[in-house]
Amino acid sequence: MSLSKKIIGVGSPILDTVMQVDESFIEQISGAKGGMVYVETDTIEKLLGKAPNKAIKSPGGSAGNTLFALARMGNKAAFIGKTGNCKNGIFYRESFEALGGDSNRFKIGSVPNGQCLSLVTPDGERTLRTHLGAAMTLLPEEISASDFDGYEHAHIEGYLLFNEALMRSVLDAAKEAGCTISLDLASFEVVQASKAILQQILKEYVDIVFANEEEGHAFINKEKDYSNMALDLAQYCQVAVVKVGALGSYVASGSSVQKAEAVAAKQVVDTTGAGDLWAAGFLHGWARQMELLECAKIGSILGAAVVGQQGSVLPQAVWESILHKI
Repeated sequence: MSLSKKIIGVGSPILDTVMQVDESFIEQISGAKGGMVYVETDTIEKLLGKAPNKAIKSPGGSAGNTLFALARMGNKAAFIGKTGNCKNGIFYRESFEALGGDSNRFKIGSVPNGQCLSLVTPDGERTLRTHLGAAMTLLPEEISASDFDGYEHAHIEGYLLFNEALMRSVLDAAKEAGCTISLDLASFEVVQASKAILQQILKEYVDIVFANEEEGHAFINKEKDYSNMALDLAQYCQVAVVKVGALGSYVASGSSVQKAEAVAAKQVVDTTGAGDLWAAGFLHGWARQMELLECAKIGSILGAAVVGQQGSVLPQAVWESILHKI
């Protein structure tokens, strides 16, 4: 079936550095386990120096993980974000091109590429420390409707909400270009920090919103009532998704909500990128006008696959298995 939507992502092109640590390592650093904190480069280097295990590097970032997966599944995909003037920036752009992604929408900054350190504990939970680098230098005035030319849907990472002027510039440009919009709420910290503007943004711009249970609770305040959490979110935009890990997901549209069962993961090694790849699977189906539950099923297949790997990049054999299933 031909695609009905060509998808462009907007976010921070971050190089992921994933490292396995034990619980005591997390207890020694500030911030909540499972959260994301912005830090300077030297903080990341110090943590890497203290860590007992070797780190694995790969292209990442929330929107990046989603767009790389969409490109890998054969979707026409592009990415708007600012990469660094360094080897890591070149590596990021060339990695996207290698999957057939459109790298012409990247902007190149005057400082090194951003990076994110993902500290993964034995339970698979990831605690993030991020330095945005070049990505942080993307200015609202650098974004225009022409950046979205040729694409019909824009997927935006919630971390942009930390920069309201940039987020509004992106949203206005995407709408001017005629794109529908999906927003991944990214983390409970993002939701808490942007509550004052989030309702209006969802109502006026967003067609699909993705949330996990923590993000949904931070916005709706209905802990563990996932069905009504999704329904409440769906009052703001056309489609609302609440992902609940092994408990599946809830997909609401209007006054209707459906539960999609989770695909069981063989093992949980690392949850890095699980929500991002879930969104990629959902959008892959949605771009082909599949039923919402079928879109959620594809999301679950990708989410289950990535938690069984270290990092957000799936091996070739895993991708072959996924593409056979979908």
